[in-house]
Amino acid sequence: MKALFYTREFPPYVYGGAGVHVEYLADELAKLIKVDVRCFGDQDVKSNNLAVKGFPFDNPVFDSADDKLKSVFKTLSTCIEMNAEPIDADVVHCHTWYAQFAGILTKLCYGTPLVITTHSLEPLRPWKREQLGRGYDASSWVERTAIEMADAIIAVSEETKVDVLKHFNVDENKVKVIYNGINLQQYITTSESSTLDEYGIDKSKPYVLFVGRITRQKGIIHLVNAIKYIDPDTQIVLCAGAPDTKEIGKEMEDAVNEVQKTRDNLIWIDKMITKEEIIQLYSHAEVFCCPSIYEPFGIINIEAMACNTAVVASAVGGIKEVVVHGETGLLIPLEQQKEAPFEAVDPDKFSRDLANGINKVINDDALRETMAKNGRKRVEDYFDWVSIAKQVESLYKSLL
Repeated sequence: MKALFYTREFPPYVYGGAGVHVEYLADELAKLIKVDVRCFGDQDVKSNNLAVKGFPFDNPVFDSADDKLKSVFKTLSTCIEMNAEPIDADVVHCHTWYAQFAGILTKLCYGTPLVITTHSLEPLRPWKREQLGRGYDASSWVERTAIEMADAIIAVSEETKVDVLKHFNVDENKVKVIYNGINLQQYITTSESSTLDEYGIDKSKPYVLFVGRITRQKGIIHLVNAIKYIDPDTQIVLCAGAPDTKEIGKEMEDAVNEVQKTRDNLIWIDKMITKEEIIQLYSHAEVFCCPSIYEPFGIINIEAMACNTAVVASAVGGIKEVVVHGETGLLIPLEQQKEAPFEAVDPDKFSRDLANGINKVINDDALRETMAKNGRKRVEDYFDWVSIAKQVESLYKSLL
């Protein structure tokens, strides 16, 4: 059996959780079946059962297009190019809307069964209009078309399955919940601390860590606004880059500058860093904070838990299925406006509650150590890529 993956992200070009998912799932599936990956980029790698081929995204034909529409046109163009080479896979598996148009064409033109993994859903990310303008209508159309014509849909959490059934016209029997996973041999606590030295993190003082993109979805501004409520001796380390828009990038910069007027222990790492560096940051953090306002799963939480780090996270989406409140971390309620589910009803209260949770865990050594131990065990029990790859293989077989 052979599976064909369509994805925007694949190493070395990974910037979000979907890219992490595809990287590890492809690697683990390749131990079971043949896997071809067609992605955005210049990759050209073959290794045993895994073949990776990149396709250029930066098509100069669209350079004169509207700035907000360029990425949409280039995305659709790349998806067409992905189909130009012959396809002999038994199943095609798409990740994110960026690659779903390629899957639509493969199903229509080659008759290949189509699988869609719902890493996130456009109807629940209306702030994407800031980034794409009317292109958001195009991305939403691509996603709806792909999901509703798919032969199988993988939801990364039970709550995501509920969202799929609510927002799309699909047969419930086609939707299967398969969690994200983690490489348990790679993500493990380390005593190495050179990354802390490099970025000026004081190893004698506790710190709370954030890892993620600068986007409305990840809620990083809420954490920055919470800093004034966090104990003064606690350092804040923000590993955050790749802003969705210039506007949110500027908003983030202004918020950080304001905090730094009265506090000198905020460290902002505004670039992509290696897995080894991230694992060091997870391993030495007292608390990992995930303040997302929308999160179908939240792979960063299991990365932190695997490195024996307690988690303080917003109680939204799939996070509630990953973090066990009081056992592996704390879940912070987030009341959201009904007409705009991406906005907090009371942003200051949410920020204050985040800070209270962070302070509680940092100030209670016994609680923190218990959460760290429980977190690692939970990851080992439920989120191992080995078992997840077998579930995906079984789903493929059911379609043939």
